[in-house]
Amino acid sequence: MSPILLAALVGAVIAFGAWAVAGGALVPFAPRLSDALEMLDGRRPIAAAPGPDRLGNWLQQRVRRPVSAATLRRLRLAGRSVERHFTYKAIGLLAGAIVPLFLAAIGATLAGLGFAVIGLAAAPLAVFGFFLPDLLLASEESAAIEDATEALLTYFDLVTLERLANRSGPQALRAAAAVSDITVFAAIREALERSRLEQRPPYGDLKALAADLGLPALADIADVMSLDDAGASLAGALQARVRELRDAHLTRAKVEASAISERMTFFMVVPALVFAGFFLIPPILRLLVG
Repeated sequence: MSPILLAALVGAVIAFGAWAVAGGALVPFAPRLSDALEMLDGRRPIAAAPGPDRLGNWLQQRVRRPVSAATLRRLRLAGRSVERHFTYKAIGLLAGAIVPLFLAAIGATLAGLGFAVIGLAAAPLAVFGFFLPDLLLASEESAAIEDATEALLTYFDLVTLERLANRSGPQALRAAAAVSDITVFAAIREALERSRLEQRPPYGDLKALAADLGLPALADIADVMSLDDAGASLAGALQARVRELRDAHLTRAKVEASAISERMTFFMVVPALVFAGFFLIPPILRLLVG
């Protein structure tokens, strides 16, 4: 590759980067109506993102790509903010774009390799790096749901203990949610605090939270706790429902363990067949030849 063509290619990359930065920083943009309404309703924090999350906030504003409901649910389960998620996407984008160009420059300088051949991989790798956090987040969804379900079962036990201590339904829910700072407990505390400030029963907010996080067990407990307004005895019903949820969770865990064991059986049988083939194939070949 000639030095003139190499310099032209590097200059084009630098010019495109300067144009993208200048265009994103100078061109005015209007916020989405849904984002503005969420800020007014108090569902989205208005404060600026701290530290490295400013990079993700900047990228989110410039990309103007709406975050899907499924991604928001996965982020809430993982306890990760949208700004932090876009920070990971920005890091993946920069790594995918810079690393191939850096390797191409080293290869062209030391080994005389073609700069264009390696440098052309920067664009697809940058795109892959941008979407890599989404793929990793989706792959971790089942584990996050499993952890959230186990946390909910612990929360239900705490609610039962608080209820047995003669606390009312809302008091039992708040006291149990104050025990831990993990993601599920923090989300429940937020929903309970919102309902307390708006002076309404917390059961509707818990059902909405269950729908947002994809945790139907939380909605079931909210239905049981709502019986407190009707004057019903909650201790027995709550213990029975928690026992049913634990049995269902244990059954799902056993089914998943059985499926994993069946998949492991295949990898155990293949080496045995290969080992047996070492002893069976030579006699069979002798019989066929003889």
